[in-house]
Amino acid sequence: MSQVITVRRSPLSPLRGILRAGPLSLPCALGRSGTTIFKREGDGATPAASMPLLSAFRRPGRMTRLAPRLPVLWTRPTDGWCDAPRHAAYNRHVRLPFPASAETLQRRDRLYDFGVVLDFNLTRRQRGGGSAIFLHVARAGLGPTQGCVALLPADMERLAPVLSRRSRLRVLR
Repeated sequence: MSQVITVRRSPLSPLRGILRAGPLSLPCALGRSGTTIFKREGDGATPAASMPLLSAFRRPGRMTRLAPRLPVLWTRPTDGWCDAPRHAAYNRHVRLPFPASAETLQRRDRLYDFGVVLDFNLTRRQRGGGSAIFLHVARAGLGPTQGCVALLPADMERLAPVLSRRSRLRVLR
């Protein structure tokens, strides 16, 4: 049986939401442009979609109490994610340095100390349809993301044990 984790926009701000997983109800950050059903690369919006959880990535030595039930990639400085729509590796994990635009998975701001790869525009990829849509660690104060869903570190630690390949993250419009 699959577990559905829901995200509803906050009535107070389109840039924030409430993530619910079983008994947990956690504040979260959404994209700088709110949510959309028409996701495009670079629009800053969180896709309103139902997305299976595929895997996790984490930075060694950070957020050590997390225990997701997902396959985990331990990131290195050479791990990245291609966000260049015209490249064959668009919306894929890549090794840095990379010849096209790609973001690093080991960020100085610690947002990717732990993240979950969501199946948005991944298994049925469309160029320009949005890339690097993750559930990851939030900025202090739950500042908006570039299109991901983000949780404060303590809330991510509470949620991580229930995350599995049988889970779906459903962002509601």
